[in-house]
Amino acid sequence: MQDLTIVGVVASPQPGGRTATALSAMLAGAEAAGATTRLVELADASLEEVTALMDGADAVVFGSPVYRASYSAHLKQLLERTERGRHGEGTAPLRGKATALVMTGASGHHFLATDGLRAVLATFFAAQTLSPALYLDHKDFTEDKGLAPGAEELARTHGTALVDLTAAVRTSVSLRGLEPLV
Repeated sequence: MQDLTIVGVVASPQPGGRTATALSAMLAGAEAAGATTRLVELADASLEEVTALMDGADAVVFGSPVYRASYSAHLKQLLERTERGRHGEGTAPLRGKATALVMTGASGHHFLATDGLRAVLATFFAAQTLSPALYLDHKDFTEDKGLAPGAEELARTHGTALVDLTAAVRTSVSLRGLEPLV
């Protein structure tokens, strides 16, 4: 199998937070499974730069803190500007790609926020999304914003699983050929 490229997009308003830590651990798992990875934080990059990175990747991981039971406004803005190859659009950087979600919240009560984003990626963009999402709350982090051992292992496992999904999607003409729902 050729080298797989996975881009992790952190959609936090501030760079270097818990979401970036969790997404970095997931990417470390993907690297251990043989993928080449790159982490980009929306707070430090233009939407055009991030869209180009997504377009050139085999898989994309979206990381977002949970605000008001949903993913961040930064991620909403990126997705609203991401083309789908429909209705005269010239690109479709997510269609037919493996995607994954990393979301962080104050408590476990907000884990269902992952469902809305997964639905958008699967139906609106026709992306194949790793399930379940990785959701971590404050108990999964150490005082210095590192990951607790169990959470780090879980994040790395998600990264390895994403490499497996990416390889399957990349070799499947049928999975890559699916169209957005509307």
